[in-house]
Amino acid sequence: MPVVTKKEKKDFRHARVRSKVTGSAERPRLCVFRSLSHIYAQIINDEKGETLVSFSTLAKEYQEKSGTKTDRAQKVGKGIAGLALQKGISRVVFDRGGYQYHGRVKALADGAREGGLEF
Repeated sequence: MPVVTKKEKKDFRHARVRSKVTGSAERPRLCVFRSLSHIYAQIINDEKGETLVSFSTLAKEYQEKSGTKTDRAQKVGKGIAGLALQKGISRVVFDRGGYQYHGRVKALADGAREGGLEF
């Protein structure tokens, strides 16, 4: 039996999510990437294949350097929502990127909803 790594399992889950979730011009995709110490969010129009807005804990606009990773994820959600609303984007579809909807991913989604995004 072949050995399946954690990364291969995550990639399989992400492919399964992406087969059902696509972003369009009227409803782009809010994509999440989570590393060990940072979290990244992008709003993507899949029809044109372009990133409309991006925000992360490494962005220049992100000021907060303290707090738990979950707190920082929520602030990233609020930050991406603010940038999206400035660009006229209010409705998105959420792409959890193969991660479990729990912890930092859920905190980012909740922060984006608090910031004004609808999904």
